[in-house]
Amino acid sequence: MGPLISSFPSYLQGGSPLAYGIAFLGGILVSFTPCVYPVLPVTVGYIGSRSGGSRRRAFLLSAAYAVGMALTYAALGMAAGLSGSVFGETTAHPLAYLVLGNVCILLSLSLFDVFHLPTPAILPRAGGPGSAPRGMGGAFVVGLLSGLVVGPCTAPVLGGLLLYVGASGHPVFGATLLFTFALGMGLPVVALGTFAGLLSNLPKAGGWTVKVQRAFGVLLLLAGEYLLLEAGKRLV
Repeated sequence: MGPLISSFPSYLQGGSPLAYGIAFLGGILVSFTPCVYPVLPVTVGYIGSRSGGSRRRAFLLSAAYAVGMALTYAALGMAAGLSGSVFGETTAHPLAYLVLGNVCILLSLSLFDVFHLPTPAILPRAGGPGSAPRGMGGAFVVGLLSGLVVGPCTAPVLGGLLLYVGASGHPVFGATLLFTFALGMGLPVVALGTFAGLLSNLPKAGGWTVKVQRAFGVLLLLAGEYLLLEAGKRLV
């Protein structure tokens, strides 16, 4: 795990396929954190209410939702990459590594419940059966908005990715990396929306979702420590 964490910034800056694989896997795992996981049945219920019992239509609606959400995250990645390209020299400065490292550690503390990031009150109602128009266009719009609504739940992990993308200074890479991350988040929705019967087999949120959250906390903590070590090296 240590070599992987220490090499991750170089993967990000070089656009390595491994970075996309890690981002996609991270998106899947984020879906099973205590904040995001309870929204899955609500979202799948919205898709099921508009599929008319057709598995093909359910798949298309789920895919439209996932792509909509992914585009929202891609826009965030593009913005982070643009900010990094504008301040390229700043992000290479030891002080930038020091700040980024401390922010990663701060975000990791929220995953250990040292403090709680606020979540919007609308979250439990996101994607409700009466909250959006029908059709693929409606599912796409709900996906776009869900990217914003669920954003605070993914803030620690998303923030870590945005920090790395900003340091890379590559807007296109940032957009595609965050798009891939969000597709990972959308994969459970596509699977559950297409095969509605799987929903009844989902385990209830509990200790296992907390463990997933804690695992992300450890990864962010390690990433923050790595950035602090890099800051120390650059200051010497």
